[in-house]
Amino acid sequence: MFVFKIDENIELRLLEVRHAEQLFQLTDQSRESLREWLPWLDFTRTVADSKNFIGGTLLQFSRNDGFQAGVWYNGELAGVIGLHGINWSNKSTSIGYWLGSGFEGKGLMTKACQAVVDYCFNELELNRIEIRTATENVKSAAIPKRLGFKQEGRLQQAEWLYDKFVDHYVFGLVKVD
Repeated sequence: MFVFKIDENIELRLLEVRHAEQLFQLTDQSRESLREWLPWLDFTRTVADSKNFIGGTLLQFSRNDGFQAGVWYNGELAGVIGLHGINWSNKSTSIGYWLGSGFEGKGLMTKACQAVVDYCFNELELNRIEIRTATENVKSAAIPKRLGFKQEGRLQQAEWLYDKFVDHYVFGLVKVD
């Protein structure tokens, strides 16, 4: 099992099939708040859906194409962070993340993102990392800003969220920064 301890309260663990029930419960309990920004909520209706997601992430990890890790806070699953694949030719990747209801405002995701950034630059020897957020998702956009990412642009109508398109900000960080 892959475990990365961030501090005495926070650790990242590679998602495993045995976490499917916990992941589904967190998703289901947070459905209303997550649905505002994440397009996949309607496809996650059962524990089996979470199990299938985790199976796909383990395949991603086995192909050396990134990972998805649970963010654990005081032993409880609080959210997920991971890479949207790795472009090895260009030594780049992008980070995605979400937190369940009740875990926001504790600095968990900022610390988790910093740990993933450090891992990408120091262990994977990547050169560039992106984070994209919906322009109206102020809490999510604050994380890359806090970590020194530069806002590089705005993508119009970049994502379909249930009944409308939303624009995205693109934040980038390169190793020399």
